[in-house]
Order: sequence, then structure tokens, then C-alpha cells
Amino acid sequence: MAIDFTGRTALITGASSGLGAEFARRLAARGSDLVLVARRGELLEAQAAELRSLHGVTVTPIAMDLARPGVGAELRDRLAERSIAVSTLINNAGFATYGAFIDEDPDRIAAEIQLDVATLVDLTRAFLPELVADGTGALVNVASTAAYQPLPGMAVYGASKAFVLSFTEAIAVETKSSGVSVLALSPGATRTEFFDVVGTEAAAVGGYQTPEQVITTALKALDKRRTPASVVSGRANRLSSTFAALAPRSLAAATAGRMLASGA
Repeated sequence: MAIDFTGRTALITGASSGLGAEFARRLAARGSDLVLVARRGELLEAQAAELRSLHGVTVTPIAMDLARPGVGAELRDRLAERSIAVSTLINNAGFATYGAFIDEDPDRIAAEIQLDVATLVDLTRAFLPELVADGTGALVNVASTAAYQPLPGMAVYGASKAFVLSFTEAIAVETKSSGVSVLALSPGATRTEFFDVVGTEAAAVGGYQTPEQVITTALKALDKRRTPASVVSGRANRLSSTFAALAPRSLAAATAGRMLASGA
């Protein structure tokens, strides 16, 4: 049965562009009020105005840098001050670094781990009690096809997404009787600003999907009678992820490293 988002509130991180912006459009179209969080306040304000006009929903934009400790409690308290209760949380914010680990900037790596792993866990812990108390919404953590094998050339990013996948699947079991649909969403290469931040499209492996295709995959999974704990977006991505999961780890790592190096 489809989730009824009408009149409830979804909190979306990384909401100013890409997958986060598409999540916002699709949930607003289904009647959900929104809290949109990202660093770029002007983009959020424009996005909020458009969604209010199109769908008549309440949209609260919050400009915030999430790549720092303690943001979960800070954001929860800011929403509590406005009497905003969240029933759905979409942890979408994140970025990747590319290149040999030995050459990476230590500060950039630390920020990547903070945002992709620590902040995601912090936000989940801060808002999961609200989600469970409501019992009608969803927790979506955006992982990646990078989660399914070690990823030479993007070692930290692959490991961070493997954490997100494992963490989310565990939370899905822990909360299976709560009424909350818990999903790890794993897209492959997607036409967003992701590769602009990475600095190269050489980090893209396989064919591109659009944000619309990825979010359609997520919503179809959430609307199933029994939401799967994880879903990979795109048939080719599902096949490659299945191969990586079944192959010996050394072979999967070597194959992924060759594909990433060649930009295949």
C-alpha cells in the first residue's frame, strides 16, 4: 500500500539539487510538507517558493552546513522550536573524493567521512524516535552501487557507502514492527552535480540515470506492502551489484578498480 504523505512532514538533506531536489518535488506532489536542508540558502528559498505555489504544501528551508558534529540534535531542536514534527527522514547529503588515497587531502577526507557517515548516523538517531512514534512514514538513507565492493580510486567513498548500506539494513530489522519503512537507496551514476563536486566524470561507472528514474525506484520500493531494506536503481546496476556481492572480494575490488580507472 502506498505511503500517505499528505499533511505529514518529510525532512530532506542535500535538498537544493539532484536527488534531494527530486525527492522534494515528488513528495510535495503527494501532499507532504517539507523541511529542506542544504548549505545554499538562496537555492532552497527559491525551491521552497516554487513547491508552495505548485502544491500548496508547507515548506521550511534551512540553510545549514551538515558536515560537522552535533547537527542532529541542533536540527531537531530548531524544528521543535517551530513545532515541526518529522515523520519521514531522507538522508541524501553527501559527496565523494576521487584518486589514490595516499594523495587525498586529509581535511577533505575527514569532511567526507563526517557528512557521509557520522552526520547520517547522527540525524538518524536524532529523528528516529519521532519517526517511530508517528509510525506512518519512512527513513531513506542514500547509499550507492559503490557500497557493494571495495572501490580502489574512491576508497573512502566506497567504504562510507558500504557503512550506510549495512547500517540501514540493520535499522530496518530493528524497526520492522514500528510502521516505519526503512530503505537504503543505491543509485549508480546519476545526472546531478555529484561529479562536479568530485571534479571529474572519470568517477562515473556505467550508464547514467536521471534523478527522476532513481527517485521512481525509491518510491516504488517504499510503496510496496513490505518495503525492502535496500534497493539498487537500474537493471544494469542491479546486475553489477549482484556480481560484486557474489564474486570473491579480491576479484570484485580489482574489477571495480579497473573500471574506475578506465572510466568504463
